Amino acid sequence: MMASKHVERQESLTKDQIDDLEEVFKKIDADGSGYISVSELGDALAIVGLKLPSYEIRDFIATSDTKIKDEKLDFEEFLGLYVLFKDRYDFGGKFRDQITTRNGLDNYGGMSATSTEGTTHSVRKEEQIAFSKWINRNLSSDSDCGHYLPLNPDSRDLYVKCYDGILLCKMINLSQPGTIDERTINKGKLNIYQIHENLTLAVNSAQSIGCNVVNIGPDDLQAGKPHLVLGLLWQIIRIGLLSDVNLHEHPGLLLLHKENEEIGSFMKLSPEDILIRWVNHHLARSNCRRQISNLSSDISDSVVYIHLIHQISPRDAGVTTTAENEPDLHLRAERMLQEADKINCRSFLSPDDVVQGNYKLNLAFVANLFNSQPGLDNNNNNALSTSDFDREGIVEETREEKMYRNWMNSMGVNPAVYHLYSDLVDGLIIFQLYDVIRPGAVDWSHVIKEFHHKRMMMEKIENCNYAVKLGKASRFSLVGIGGKDIYDGNTTLTLALVWQLMRAYTLSILSKLATHDGHIVAEKEIAEWANEKVSAVELSVNSDALTDFTSHPFVLFVALIY
Repeated sequence: MMASKHVERQESLTKDQIDDLEEVFKKIDADGSGYISVSELGDALAIVGLKLPSYEIRDFIATSDTKIKDEKLDFEEFLGLYVLFKDRYDFGGKFRDQITTRNGLDNYGGMSATSTEGTTHSVRKEEQIAFSKWINRNLSSDSDCGHYLPLNPDSRDLYVKCYDGILLCKMINLSQPGTIDERTINKGKLNIYQIHENLTLAVNSAQSIGCNVVNIGPDDLQAGKPHLVLGLLWQIIRIGLLSDVNLHEHPGLLLLHKENEEIGSFMKLSPEDILIRWVNHHLARSNCRRQISNLSSDISDSVVYIHLIHQISPRDAGVTTTAENEPDLHLRAERMLQEADKINCRSFLSPDDVVQGNYKLNLAFVANLFNSQPGLDNNNNNALSTSDFDREGIVEETREEKMYRNWMNSMGVNPAVYHLYSDLVDGLIIFQLYDVIRPGAVDWSHVIKEFHHKRMMMEKIENCNYAVKLGKASRFSLVGIGGKDIYDGNTTLTLALVWQLMRAYTLSILSKLATHDGHIVAEKEIAEWANEKVSAVELSVNSDALTDFTSHPFVLFVALIY
């Protein structure tokens, strides 16, 4: 019951407010434990102008700490408590004032007629500058972009010049080459309909490569809404930067494999985790005696970057480590970036971003370094050899698997799915998808979100069993499929569930397209429509049903388009 109250409270918050609160939560959580204590919460409330005695804060926590009753709150409970405080003491305005005064943020009021009064959209100026420069650098030679570039990083150029979709389409193809057939992009002097076509193409293509485009439409991009344009661009850039951080593109990453670590566990690492290992690998081979565990506070003094860049750079590049002798952190960061410029890798970061530990921009900087100068070889006798890698039978992700993974990510699941099978073993991603398809379908009180190390296997299987139960309740065909199969990462059976989830989502979208008489469009009507269209074309194939064209799928689609 208490969990449902938390959900109701959180629904009163906008996505932007939740994003802002998440940022505040991370700043308050000084030890990075994922929880806030009484003292930390008191400091946070004092920041927004609400000073309460510790005993009163403790009483509030006692009513909101629904999980472990140890006077600590996780982020979900923090959201519920924030709404409770806001309602009781009406300090939401004070909190907005704090948001507007944070350094490096530009703030915009509600940008549509339906915006909630007082809604604030925050845009990080440093990200605007970084992304503008990245676009200038990578699209400068594209003749179609000549009249858009260079973007002025300090102005609203980034939002204004994305209005017709051309820059967005170009960035999507830069991130994932071949996603958009450039012949389909309207160019030249465009009318309003051609602009809308371009923007629709950009949104759909971004979704196809795994971007979350929920609440982002062509009209939003044409209007140049900063928080939406910047958010979409970051997703596009991030996908491009991290797409090659894997063993298939860089077999040399086997050098990062730890002794006695199962290859399967190594393969499950996220790109961010791999990049951290990559940095530590080069640090271990340098004169730097440090290792990192994150891409924010651990690199804020630039020392790690100084040694990393020196280690991966070609010997004839003239890169040195003398910047380490600079006592001023900002000047040291600037000198470090000058060294990065010698290998053409000065991107995304400013000295302030380094010192302040901006996670997004540091991740982008490190990923760009990796893509440019991985510095990996097979001269390490302790690492697995390429032949060992082949014998493990590890195969590259199929197009079908990539499609499903991108679809999940486009639904906004958290965390992002990098490995289709291993990332589903605890059921949490599957539950999020059920909730997108049919809100309220999941009883979250039955879901285990935090796993005890001694009961982890059984708790994850319990989640997967519940996921299968929900599928059967949704009339999925799951004969012979149990929670243990999902937990084990059984390829065939996991794909069977995922395919039906994607199909259910598609049908849920179609069900909203009611005809003029209120009739809901169903799968049968779609099949009849396809048959009617195909029968009018002189081809030797017909679609008896949507699932009965596996032998000639492309012929069917060509006929429909024709």
